[in-house]
Amino acid sequence: MKPTNVLHGATVVLLVCALSVGAQTQNTPPAATPTASPAPAPADQSPAPAAAASPTWSVGGIDLSGYLDGYYSYNVNRPSATADGQANDLYNFNDKSDQFNLSAAKITLNHDADPVGVHVDIIFGRTNAIIHAASETSTVNYLEQAFISFKPPKAHGAELDFGQFVTSAGAEVIEAKDDWNYSRSLLFSWAIPYYHFGLRTSLPVTKSWTAGLQVVNGWNNVNASNGGVTIGLTSALVKPKFTWNVNYYTGPQNFNTQSGYRNLIDTTILLTPTSKFSAYINYDYGQNHTDAMNETPAMSDHWQGVAVAAVANIIGKSSITGRYEYFSDPEGFETGTAQNVQEFTGTYQYKWLEGLLTRFEVRHDWSDQYFFHKGDSELVQGQTTVTLAFIAFFGPKR
Repeated sequence: MKPTNVLHGATVVLLVCALSVGAQTQNTPPAATPTASPAPAPADQSPAPAAAASPTWSVGGIDLSGYLDGYYSYNVNRPSATADGQANDLYNFNDKSDQFNLSAAKITLNHDADPVGVHVDIIFGRTNAIIHAASETSTVNYLEQAFISFKPPKAHGAELDFGQFVTSAGAEVIEAKDDWNYSRSLLFSWAIPYYHFGLRTSLPVTKSWTAGLQVVNGWNNVNASNGGVTIGLTSALVKPKFTWNVNYYTGPQNFNTQSGYRNLIDTTILLTPTSKFSAYINYDYGQNHTDAMNETPAMSDHWQGVAVAAVANIIGKSSITGRYEYFSDPEGFETGTAQNVQEFTGTYQYKWLEGLLTRFEVRHDWSDQYFFHKGDSELVQGQTTVTLAFIAFFGPKR
């Protein structure tokens, strides 16, 4: 039996379980689930209020939600298809330039744990292709997340999830509508993983501090290539005016060896002084060790970066966001070129009505190397893009 058939079958089982759980509890609204923090966390949270309220679609105890995300991006360099696939270098999800494109179309089925719950995200478009670009063939495309949750009734808010889930690291999430900017940051694209497969836990230690432990198969894969597990430690301190997240992942991540470890430390401080202004600072440091048995001599590549962003609601349904980043990749482990990259992004958002918003964005990236494609074959040190995006979405309001 092919691994893909097994995972397809598992998805069907999850959906059936979701429907059965919903039928048993449809008259009892689920209790609110404690959240780790307003910053991106296992529950697809965002670092600040972003999207408008959306229409309600629910069937019994199953909440249905989803979105459609499309855009047009213009790259001043006009990279050709023969140069780099006609893409905005260092981007993901909205990387195709000088054309209309579908970034993502997503459907979510969710039932909060009471005490058992399920969550399934089915995703299509360019986002799906990039999420699974480096995964092994056993990873089923079109699945962003698929996990079962268990919350013991007398465990003081503790929760256990098993399956495929998005990473806890980072100041942004996969869904553009829940981020402040439309294009994802360099740190999101290159410094951290997208998802994991395994177990994760969360436990409210105090009223403001939530800690968690994850035991997973590494980065962006279902099957481990080395037989070892990656350990994740998560911490979220939530106060009225700020939130502090710290995430640490460590484990064997190099092919066919358990000696070469990959380590990542990620931290985000979110400031929310008023209801109309928020800001965050995100720092990531990663290191990948290779084993001397597989590579002589043994090497230790590292990368690090910092991102600072602020969003302000200006008039009515409008908001503006600015983001600056510095990303260092001295060995070229992440970007393929030893370089230091910076970027600045300005984003204007307008909420037309419930479940529909538009974003207009201008972004400039620059490097200390000739890295960005121009025309058919030229390489330059900078890249400027202009993007217009429309996002329509729906979800539950319970």
